[in-house]
Parts: sequence; structure tokens; C-alpha cells
Amino acid sequence: MGYNQHETKAGTPVRIDVTDRTSVQAVLDEVKPEIVIHTAALTNVDLCERDKTLAWRVNAEGTRNVAEFSLKCKAFLVYVSTDYVFSGEKGMYNEMDETKPVNYYGITKLEGERTVTTLMDEWCVARPSVIYGSTPAAGKVNFALWVLDKLKKGETMKVIVDQYVSPTLNTNLAEMILEVVERRLNGVYHLAGATPVNRYEFALLLAETFNLEKNLIVPSSSSEMNWIAKRPRDTSLNVERASKNIRKKPLKIEEALKRLKEEMAL
Repeated sequence: MGYNQHETKAGTPVRIDVTDRTSVQAVLDEVKPEIVIHTAALTNVDLCERDKTLAWRVNAEGTRNVAEFSLKCKAFLVYVSTDYVFSGEKGMYNEMDETKPVNYYGITKLEGERTVTTLMDEWCVARPSVIYGSTPAAGKVNFALWVLDKLKKGETMKVIVDQYVSPTLNTNLAEMILEVVERRLNGVYHLAGATPVNRYEFALLLAETFNLEKNLIVPSSSSEMNWIAKRPRDTSLNVERASKNIRKKPLKIEEALKRLKEEMAL
């Protein structure tokens, strides 16, 4: 939580607590990176609502620390943000649409965006949505793996029908970010999956792709969830800008899930 990994000149991994300015400064001063990809965040939405001090320290102050010392190094900074900077009132948001988060997680991530866009000379704010992939990231099981695990065990699950997103395959996201870095593409980019779906539809597509029992997936609504933080209704992202400007295109969900299946077989 709150950490990024960097390679020193010797190739030794270094863990940085982004909330510790001294630690961030020491490592970036030593490494003098040309590129910084800032992915560290507190992403547990309910925890951010419960512990706003921690959320602000990691997502807002931590990002400021990374940005300030990246600027000192004259590095190109990619800040991985979130679709939760939007209210969810309309969906299919483009990069120029008004940001208006409805929970504290979104507020802290938006503050990170503001820091990067006002402080940095060379930067990209990348907004994905519901990142998933073949292995858990930092021990956190993503939505797709949770669905597949339940289906493989023959367990029923409730999945909501009233929250629309743009599920983003992590390897596709990585490809797009690497291209952004290589070409120094400045600005805000929606680097998300190219298909808006609700979570129930996403779960059904997973079942179909992996030849698992769809009847185990029970439609539900967000009103049945015991969430602490409010969730936006529709934060699907318009990816036209990325599709036009980036060679590694945002994937349609069918192609992304086909790739996920191949990656899980490796």
C-alpha cells in the first residue's frame, strides 16, 4: 500500500513509501529516472471512505511527492488515475468532460491529477476502469478472477446490473502506457477497454469465454450491497482519443477476454 517499485542503476529493486518525502527524494535523486510511471494508490474504495486521512496521504500527498521529485529529475511522469473521478451520471466520458467524484477515493485521485497537470512539464494522466488480469496485483484479486474462481467452484454469486464500466485488461493497459512513454504523449488519455458493460454483463461474458455455468451468476442491484462509499452508476469511458493516437489500441471486450484466457493458460 502506497508503494512504487523502481530499478536502480544496478538493477536492484527499491521499495518506496510514496508518503515519505525523504524516501522518495533519496531514491529519485539516486536513480535520476527519465520516466516515472506512478501506479501506487490506496484503491480500496470503502477503506478510503473510512480512513480519509490515510487515503489523502497516499493518493494526494503521495502523488505530490512523486511529482515534485520527478519534476526535479525532469522526468516524464505517467500518473495512473481512475474512472472514479467522474460522477457516473451520464457515462461514456471523454477526456474533456467535467470531473465530479462521488466518493473520497475519487476525490483523492482527482487531487493527484490536479497536482500532476499543474506541476509537471511533461506528463500523462492515464484513466483505466476496472483493471483485471490473469494474476492478482499486489495480492488483490481482481473482479474477473473473483468471478472465475466462484464459477469454477460451482458457487453462485450476486453481480450488480446497475453499474456500468469499461473493463481494462492489464496487459493491454501496460502496452498502451509503454507506447505513451516511448512517444512522450502529453495530456489526459482514457486507456481503458473499448466496450462499456455493466458488471453483470461482464461476468456473463467471462462465463461464456471460459465455458463455465452462467446460471450461477445472479443479477443484483447496488442497493443490495453493504457499501460504505457511494459508487458512481456509469463511469464507462470514451476511448476514441486513445484509439486514434495510440497504435496499441484499447481492446474490445471479446478480444480482451480471449487474450485473458490465453494468458491464464500459460
